[in-house]
Amino acid sequence: MDTPLEVCEERDVKGLYAKARDGEIPQFTGVSDPYEEPLSPEVRVLTHDRDTAGSAAQIVSYLEEAKLLAPE
Repeated sequence: MDTPLEVCEERDVKGLYAKARDGEIPQFTGVSDPYEEPLSPEVRVLTHDRDTAGSAAQIVSYLEEAKLLAPE
């Protein structure tokens, strides 16, 4: 999953990012703890560019192409 931090914060229904920014949650990835982007991910899903169904379809397609999931 590849989503900008700002989008993650907008989607955060539990308020975890706000708590992390207030110091209530230490070592929170992307806020007080660095996020280390994978060097060569097998699949990259840009969740801010598509809806949930589109993201899921991309993952299923990858799994089918990689022969990790039988095609429907």
